[in-house]
Amino acid sequence: MSDVKKVVLAYSGGLDTSIILKWLKDEYACEVVTFTADVGQGEEVEPARAKAEAAGIKEIYIDDLREEFARDFVFPMFRANTIYEGEYLLGTSIARPLISKRLIEIVNETGADAISHGATGKGNDQVRFELGAYALKPDIKVIAPWREWDLNSREKLMAYAEEHGIAIEKKQGKKSPYSMDANLLHISYEGGILEDPWAEPEESMWLWTVSPEKAPDEPTYLEFDYVKGDIVAINGEKMSPATIMEYLNKVGGENGIGRTDIVENRYVGMKARGCYETPAGTIMLKAHRAIESITLDREAAHLKDELMPKYASLIYNGYWWSPEREMLQSLIDNSQEVVNGQVRVKLYKGNVIVVGRDSKTNSLYDDNIATFEDDEGAYNQKDAEGFIKLNALRLRTAAQKRINNS
Repeated sequence: MSDVKKVVLAYSGGLDTSIILKWLKDEYACEVVTFTADVGQGEEVEPARAKAEAAGIKEIYIDDLREEFARDFVFPMFRANTIYEGEYLLGTSIARPLISKRLIEIVNETGADAISHGATGKGNDQVRFELGAYALKPDIKVIAPWREWDLNSREKLMAYAEEHGIAIEKKQGKKSPYSMDANLLHISYEGGILEDPWAEPEESMWLWTVSPEKAPDEPTYLEFDYVKGDIVAINGEKMSPATIMEYLNKVGGENGIGRTDIVENRYVGMKARGCYETPAGTIMLKAHRAIESITLDREAAHLKDELMPKYASLIYNGYWWSPEREMLQSLIDNSQEVVNGQVRVKLYKGNVIVVGRDSKTNSLYDDNIATFEDDEGAYNQKDAEGFIKLNALRLRTAAQKRINNS
């Protein structure tokens, strides 16, 4: 790609991307544009500007994407009750299509030829970033340094930084041994002792949640208002999507909500162990299923459940911008037209317990039919006999055939 004149780099200002910035200039003799996204990782992003300026970068983008992330990516995903392999709430996966989208927008704004990222050749993120970029700009060039250079260890990276005078921030105190990624939806931990799937994580690893054992002895109650499948208010107070997630992360973390420890199947073929804290997502998933339980038709709900694993895999594997994901999203969003009402949950020592659900306009729950008391003719129990016999017809036919042939 010797014809690359300008490249947009997904830039955090950390060790890897600081080295990539210098490496791109030297290896490709190109101009570099830096892009730093605030997706709610909880760290100050402005220092990246000073680092980029010190490196001689003229075009620097630092964007607050928290509301867009929550509104256009996380909330649509949770309308599907999305969970990958039964446990993972896709916190890292769902941020990547937004970052890819903004990278391509900056390419178009600046006239750049290529994008670059710091994802390694072993992980899922390289796939997610690049599939998203190609879907949005098919002729874009992609530079993935980890697939090109030989700086494949921290020691080599540090030596490169020292050789080229790249300032690396020395943090005080003990450095975390884990590779971490954070945004509004979650924080993830990989590496270190977690590479042994038998080893229990150290309690000091967890940053967002108290242990369930140390959570308050009194439960916390929350009431959610839903409109078309999305939370719009908590305890009667209207909030934006990002604000809702920030609040739920705080209160959920205080109650020990959202820890998971899983071994997942990466798209590139290997199994990897990761630990996650997803307080807001854990609460949102439980509450959303509760409001759907009284507003969605049985077969519509069951169809959604059948389609969800496919939808989850599409997001995990990087196909957010694919026609099949968009098709599924249309179906999911259509189902949510009737998902309106209220849900009340109790948070207690790591548990999210649904204690109430109601919908004045769309509830399909009829206590006149469901009651164990006198239903005053709302349901004729004698009808069940014919229903059972018709459904048993094929079973009885097959059984009789076996008896006749024995």
